[in-house]
Amino acid sequence: MIDLIEKLPKAELHLHIEGSLEPELMFKLAKKNNIEIPYKTIDDVKKAYEFSNLQSFLDIYYAGANVLISKEDFYDLTWEYILKCVDNNIIHTEIFFDPQTHTSRGVSFETVISGIKEALEDANKKFGITSQIIMCFLRHLSQEDALKTLDEALNFKDDIIGVGLDSSELGNPPSKFEKVFKKAQENGFKLVAHAGEEADVLYIYEALDLLHIQRIDHGVQSIKSDELMQRLKDEQIPLTVCPNSNIELKVFENYKEHNIKKLLDFGLNVTVNSDDPAYFKGYLNQNFINLYENLELSKEDIVKLVKNSFNSSFIEDELKQKYIKEVKLYEG
Repeated sequence: MIDLIEKLPKAELHLHIEGSLEPELMFKLAKKNNIEIPYKTIDDVKKAYEFSNLQSFLDIYYAGANVLISKEDFYDLTWEYILKCVDNNIIHTEIFFDPQTHTSRGVSFETVISGIKEALEDANKKFGITSQIIMCFLRHLSQEDALKTLDEALNFKDDIIGVGLDSSELGNPPSKFEKVFKKAQENGFKLVAHAGEEADVLYIYEALDLLHIQRIDHGVQSIKSDELMQRLKDEQIPLTVCPNSNIELKVFENYKEHNIKKLLDFGLNVTVNSDDPAYFKGYLNQNFINLYENLELSKEDIVKLVKNSFNSSFIEDELKQKYIKEVKLYEG
């Protein structure tokens, strides 16, 4: 089954590009850009990757992002992830980036997006990997700040397929960003949002009913509401679940407690993703392998999860069907 996992062509829909910053590249960029980081060795960095909750991770995540300064840095960051896509047989990826993390440090929006975009274009030319870019608003900041960021993004509308909402969930409900999501929708952006990772089902309802999102990022708390579970099943709203992340951030104590198999068996449109793989001990294949080894996923389960990712992506139907046909070759 592990051989099947490794060979299956896959899509990834929940990947923070800043969260793919491996310690080796962090040190390299820190030295190049003369940036102080609070670690002396790569081992020191890896030891710091022991988290108690979402916020304990975010503190290190934002500190690591400080080494990203130039367009070349964002290109290198994205290219390193692309090489992981090749290793994991990811043939389509929809990556998140957090512009406010960088513009607040004086790095221009154009610097960030151009570096990411060029790497993704090269990935398509060299490996045939297709991709989309989704810009996320930081929910611990104000809606006013998000609106300014959206205005900047309009200059790069052709490069950004959608907007999302990430960062500290608790205390920052989706309703806080109703106005900016309405404006984003009016400007033709696809809409996604992190909801129901740590916070309760109310956040998922708000994301659906107030922000009108098309995909829920995480959403694992939905199992606590029978009504919500039925709605998600009926409407087949995608959930971009990130198993390693959920374990590392103590959403679940261990893999055997993870509820993705229950969500899948109920008929929800769940997908598997790696979230911030440099911090959470593994890229996409490792997430699948961990699920298989702990939750007794069948071959049919694994193929269904992979198909769900392609079906839930923001690519045109013709390409979507082409990718699904490639997956079906492994169904026999």
